[in-house]
Amino acid sequence: MTDPREPYAGPPAPVLDGHGLRLRPWDPGSAADVDAWLRVHLDPEFLRWNTPLRAVTDTAGARESLRARTAATEAGTAVVLCVTDAEDGAILGQVGLNAIDRVRSCANVGYWVLPEARGRQVATRSLRLATVWFFARLGLHRLELGHALGHGASCRVAERCGFRYEGTLRGAMWEAGRQDAWRDVHGHARLATDPDPAAGSG
Repeated sequence: MTDPREPYAGPPAPVLDGHGLRLRPWDPGSAADVDAWLRVHLDPEFLRWNTPLRAVTDTAGARESLRARTAATEAGTAVVLCVTDAEDGAILGQVGLNAIDRVRSCANVGYWVLPEARGRQVATRSLRLATVWFFARLGLHRLELGHALGHGASCRVAERCGFRYEGTLRGAMWEAGRQDAWRDVHGHARLATDPDPAAGSG
């Protein structure tokens, strides 16, 4: 049995197909991938609900940020997947894990969708597809999902994908555009033993 305290690199980021989507690893060497990464980090709606640790404001910064995220995937501390359209390969958004804790057998789930792809249930479809792999291949027991209070769209995605609401975490997230003020977070989670809400949906 592997000691969970030892350095660990998980399985390589997968390519997953389903629900009209293809989930694949991000490529920091791809101009299209870097452009998508930059565009979302400049998007007012994204920034309304997310305050990145480091602002991404230009192509060089976007490429460096994307390299850091893919390096975390290679190190086994994250899994970051680019969400694309299964037919034409257009980049639609992202779904992934961070803060993978092998001792507690848990991780944090996150997702975002580019402006032009919103309203098509991209986040729901990609999270359903990815969650199956997260549990099956990473052997995790618990996936945690948090979103800023008032973010109704993200709350609906969580509920559709079987991430039960567990309570409000006070002051658990930075306010939009600030790192000196905090806001409350809706906490959701799904266990490996929870039923798959998509199993009976056809």
